[in-house]
Amino acid sequence: MRITGGTARGIQIKAPTGDTTRPATDRMREAIFSSLGASVEGSRVADLFAGTGAYGLEALSRGAIKATFYEIDKQALACMKKNQQAVLKCCGLAQSAVNTIARDLYARTAGGERAELIFIDPPYDNIQANLARIFAKADELASLDARVILELPGNLNPEIAGWKIVRRFGRPKRDTPNAAIFERS
Repeated sequence: MRITGGTARGIQIKAPTGDTTRPATDRMREAIFSSLGASVEGSRVADLFAGTGAYGLEALSRGAIKATFYEIDKQALACMKKNQQAVLKCCGLAQSAVNTIARDLYARTAGGERAELIFIDPPYDNIQANLARIFAKADELASLDARVILELPGNLNPEIAGWKIVRRFGRPKRDTPNAAIFERS
């Protein structure tokens, strides 16, 4: 895995061993960021269930000004911090461009700043049952004009109150990773 575009293009992204972290593929991130285009520049980003931090780091490489990462797995956090340092150095960004929140996302308030782009790559276990909780946290973090990018199994076609899918990536009706961009309805 690597950063696919922007100033840090080509930097390798470290991932923990094992199967507890399912990193977003280079191909999926390229498609999503191609669709987001110039709107990434100058944005504030939240990366929920961050894992390696690939989505937030890709956004920083492409001109986002701040990224907040939410992750509780200790192995993923260790890899993410290394990845953050590599991208910050390459992009000439200060440490203040990243904020890592290492606690349960569902605990009380999510914390962090309002974000224009919210990347969500949750565990697929019980994802359908957890979508309302996940989007409730996204609502806490979302600016008025925010877009939510959700990675999900292709056979899932969620309907979220207050949000609508404006773009879908991947092959629907398959149990392979897909993604969808949501805007407020």
